[in-house]
Amino acid sequence: MIGRLTGQLVAKQPPQIIVDVGGVGYEVDVPMSTFYALPATGERVQLMTHYVVREDAHLLFGFATNDERAAFRQLIKVTGIGPKVALAVLSGLSVAELNQAIALQDVKRLTRVPGIGNKTAERLLLELKGKVVASAAGAGSAPAVASPADDVVNALLALGYSEKEAAAACRDLPADQPLNDSIRQALKLLSKAK
Repeated sequence: MIGRLTGQLVAKQPPQIIVDVGGVGYEVDVPMSTFYALPATGERVQLMTHYVVREDAHLLFGFATNDERAAFRQLIKVTGIGPKVALAVLSGLSVAELNQAIALQDVKRLTRVPGIGNKTAERLLLELKGKVVASAAGAGSAPAVASPADDVVNALLALGYSEKEAAAACRDLPADQPLNDSIRQALKLLSKAK
């Protein structure tokens, strides 16, 4: 519902900030990686957001990059991982470090994050194994713009293919081809490979 906020940064009290957008102050919870990248109070700020509606609260989470938001969204899909724990993970690890921990199935790296015990770390690694949390492309503070090949890879990942399979299927696709045709062609390649 609310995908992005652009306005004046009014207050910073970790992990929460207030962004004034047209006279309305939005309370936004952010991971520390985003918090450290924020400009000074009174400056203009733009955040990618994720809006959570619960029975007892409406919560808004903000991120400096699309990759952070994508990682957050993957984390909250894991059984027993709520928005606050996902925020803690992204405060303790960069998206690249999280991807590396998942690839290496590194429980110790995850348990260094406050609030993440062995069982939670093992569950995270198990449920995210073989999944790309986010692309490494958007490491800067500006929102990342996905290429057509990234869109095809993301579509294949959403269909349950591994990162390796998706990347292999996209390797020889024409760059100027419409997205739907690229996805169809990649699916044909993957079905022939099996």
